[in-house]
Amino acid sequence: MCIFGDLMKINTTGASSKTASQDNYKIIGVEASHKMAEYDLKRMDMYKPIIMNVARAKKLDPAVIAGIISRETRAGSPTSGLVNGWGDGGNAFGLMQVDKRYHSPKGDWDSEEHINQATDILIGFIKIIEGNFPNWSKEDHFKGGIAAYNAGPGNVCSHADMDCKTTGGDYANDVVARAQY
Repeated sequence: MCIFGDLMKINTTGASSKTASQDNYKIIGVEASHKMAEYDLKRMDMYKPIIMNVARAKKLDPAVIAGIISRETRAGSPTSGLVNGWGDGGNAFGLMQVDKRYHSPKGDWDSEEHINQATDILIGFIKIIEGNFPNWSKEDHFKGGIAAYNAGPGNVCSHADMDCKTTGGDYANDVVARAQY
């Protein structure tokens, strides 16, 4: 049971052409996000037990955790650019890319401790978005929290354009579409 809203009720446009082009896709949107999630699924299975443990404990849909892992590191793919668990020029750590400039990363890069910490960060952002936009629905808070996970809560612009300052201009939309897959 997810206390933050129903993932399947969140409207999404999926991946932008910039995000989809990373895999040389000629498609964009939800179709591209689903194709990337499908590609990551076999590697994601390695992390399923710890994702499920964290999701159960936090009352968060496990698919959202998987969606973030897919977007951030392609489920730990060797082609994701991770070096000893570090990405983003050495600033972000682990499967869910916890940024060391704002947080002190915990655990091994692919550990339950890491996913637990990153999920706590996500939940904190969802709660900030709830406070910043009290008239939004639970699902919009959920999606806004996902955007904030990437860009910070001060960069969630509006209901209509939550991703205006996220990486690729599509972070929340892409993560939601991957998670809905």
